Amino acid sequence: MSPVLAGVLQLTALVAALALAYRPLGDHMAAVYNSPRHLRVEKVIYRCIGADADAEMRWPAYLRGVLAFSAAGVLFLYLLQRVQGGLPLSLGFASISPDQAFNTAASFVANTNWQSYSGEQAMGHVVQTAGLAVQNFVSAATGMAVAIALVRGFARSRTGDLGNFWADLVRGTVRVLLPIAVVGALVLVACGALQNFSGIHEVGQFMGGSQQTGGGAVASQEVIKELGTNGGGYFNANSAHPFENPDAFTNLFEIFLILVIPFALTRTFGKLVGNVRQGYAVLATMGVIWLGFTALMMWSEFAHGGPALQAAGAAMEGKETRFGVGSSAIFSVATTLTSTGAVDSFHSSFTAFGGGIQLLGMMLGEIAPGGVGSGLYGMLIMAIIAVFIAGLMVGRTPEYLGKKIGTREIKLAACFILVTPALVLGFTAASMVLPDALASQLNTKALGAGAHGFSEVLYAFTSGANNNGSAFAGLNADTPWYNTTIGLAMLLGRFLPMVFVLALAGSLAEQKPIPETAGTLRTEKPLFAGLLVGTILIITGLTYFPALALGPLAEGLS
Repeated sequence: MSPVLAGVLQLTALVAALALAYRPLGDHMAAVYNSPRHLRVEKVIYRCIGADADAEMRWPAYLRGVLAFSAAGVLFLYLLQRVQGGLPLSLGFASISPDQAFNTAASFVANTNWQSYSGEQAMGHVVQTAGLAVQNFVSAATGMAVAIALVRGFARSRTGDLGNFWADLVRGTVRVLLPIAVVGALVLVACGALQNFSGIHEVGQFMGGSQQTGGGAVASQEVIKELGTNGGGYFNANSAHPFENPDAFTNLFEIFLILVIPFALTRTFGKLVGNVRQGYAVLATMGVIWLGFTALMMWSEFAHGGPALQAAGAAMEGKETRFGVGSSAIFSVATTLTSTGAVDSFHSSFTAFGGGIQLLGMMLGEIAPGGVGSGLYGMLIMAIIAVFIAGLMVGRTPEYLGKKIGTREIKLAACFILVTPALVLGFTAASMVLPDALASQLNTKALGAGAHGFSEVLYAFTSGANNNGSAFAGLNADTPWYNTTIGLAMLLGRFLPMVFVLALAGSLAEQKPIPETAGTLRTEKPLFAGLLVGTILIITGLTYFPALALGPLAEGLS
C-alpha cells in the first residue's frame, strides 16, 4: 500500500469515528449542562469548596469564579514545583526554578501546556499527577463552562443569568471528561502505554552502552492531555515517544480524542439553543477548514519539498517511521487547529509550507474545531462578526439566533479577536530586536536568524497566546525572557478573551428575542457557512500575512 493511500484511509476512518460519536456525545453534554440534578459525588465537592451550585450567576460573578479558580490553580501548581525537591516520589529531581515554575503553572492552568523543560528529566510523580494531570482536567472543564455560558446567553431571554460556574466546572469534569478518560486510559494501557510509579532504570541499548529511563502514570495523563486539548507530554518527545503513543492505532486514537469533544460541542450548542441545524452550520464550517488544512498539509509533506528534502532526502525527517508522513500530517493539523499542542513529530522539520500551515492553523484562533470549549466560543464570536458584515452589505441591523448584534456586542467581539494578535506580534517584535532573545535561535546561529529563525519565534508566541503549546523545537525557550513573556502571553491569551466572551454572553442574555422576518439572515444555511469560512480566513489573512511572509513563505520560496 502506498503511503498516500494509507494516509487517505486513516483520514477516512477518523472521519467515520467522529461521525459515530458526534450525536451521542453532543446530546450527552447537552443533558449534562441542562440537568437540574446533582450527583452525590458532585454534592460532596460543592460542600468541600463551599459553593451553592443552584445559585444563578450573572456574567461578573461567573467571571470572578473563573478567574479566582484559575488564580488558585496557578499558585498551587507554582508552589508544588518549588517544593518538589522535598516531596516523596520526586525521583531525586530538584525543585523547579522560579521563572520556569511560573511558566509551567501558567501554561497548564491556561490549557496551553507549553513545556520549556524535559518531563522525564525535571518532574517527579507527585508534580506530574497531583499538579499537571489535575490541571489537564479542570482547565479543559473551565473552557467548556465558558462556552456553555455563551450558549446560554443566546438561549436565555431578559434574565442576564448564565448558570453557575462551579456546577458547570464540576459537571464537565465528573460527567464528561472523567468517564471518557478512564476508558481511553485502559485502551492506551492495553496497547502498550506505561502506567506505573516506578523509578528511574538503567537500560541497555541495541548498539551497546546504556541509558536511563523512567516510568510514570503515562497513559492516564496522555488520554486527558488529548481529550482536554491540553498537549503537555510526560516525556520530552511528547506523543512521538513509544511509552505515550506506542503504534499507528494509538496514534489515530489520540487524534480522535483531540477532535471528538470540540466537534461534538456543536451538537450541544444546537440542542441548547433549540435548533440543531444551527449546530450543523457551525460543524460544517469547522469541518471544511479542518479537511482543507489536512489536505494541504498532506500534499505539502508528500511533495517532499523544502528543507526536509535537502537535509534528509525525504519528508520523513523529524517523523516517526511507525506513523509515516500521512499520519503525522493528520496529527499535526489536528493539534494546531485545536489548542492541544501535542506532537508526534518535530514541527520544525516539516517542509517550509507545512510549517506555515501549522502556524496559520493556530492563527485562525484554533476554532476548527478548536480547543475544548474555546473552539466553540471562538467560532460563535466569528459568527457574530460574519452576521455584522452581512448586515452592512444589506443595510440591516445584524441578528444572530434571535438576538440583535448592536454596538456593545460588536465592540466586545472586536476586542476578542484583537487580543491574541496584539500579544503574538508584540512579543515577537520585541524578541527579534533583543540580543538575548535572538541568541535562543539555536539552529540558525551559523547562518544568522533568517526566515526559519523568525518562524521559530513567531511560532512560540503564536502557540503561547493561542493556548496551543506546541513548538518548532529549534528555539531555546528555557530562558528568563521566554519563560516570563510566553507565560504572560499564555495567561493573557487565555483569560482576557474569556472576559469579553462572558461580557458578551451577559449582554445577549439580557435581550428579548427578536422574531424572524422575511429579511432575517438564515444562519443555518450553507450560504452562511460559506460566509463564515470567508470571514475567518480574511480576518486572519489581513492580520498575520505580513508576519507569515517574513517567515514560512520567505523560507518556502527561497
